[in-house]
Amino acid sequence: MSQLFTVPLRVECPPGACGCEREILLNDPASDRRVLMLTRQEEKKLLARIEAIANYAELLYIKERMFEQLGIVLQIGPGDNEVRTVRGLNIQLIEQPGLCKKTRQTVPAAVRKCLEKNPGIVYAILDADGLFGAG
Repeated sequence: MSQLFTVPLRVECPPGACGCEREILLNDPASDRRVLMLTRQEEKKLLARIEAIANYAELLYIKERMFEQLGIVLQIGPGDNEVRTVRGLNIQLIEQPGLCKKTRQTVPAAVRKCLEKNPGIVYAILDADGLFGAG
């Protein structure tokens, strides 16, 4: 006998507050619904985990796990202008169906908070992008 396990899905956003296209994602049988497994409670855990990152390797690991488990792509790199502070970095989640507007704002904010506490990670990001000649 096999048991059917149900995975909790993210609660629908109030109408007009978000353009996450959750219903379109649920109605399409071929769609990748992993992003809906990021409930509000799980999002809080993810944000706490991101803020606790201590080094560049850990940041890369979290980015990879977010993609593997949720299908979320986090991009971090130098902005168009020069990078003088963490605010000069371009940190964003790639927009996709099912990804809530709030999540697209809070995850980059948590990454910024982490980078402000650990400037060595910022240098590693810039170095990986070729600023210091290693890219």
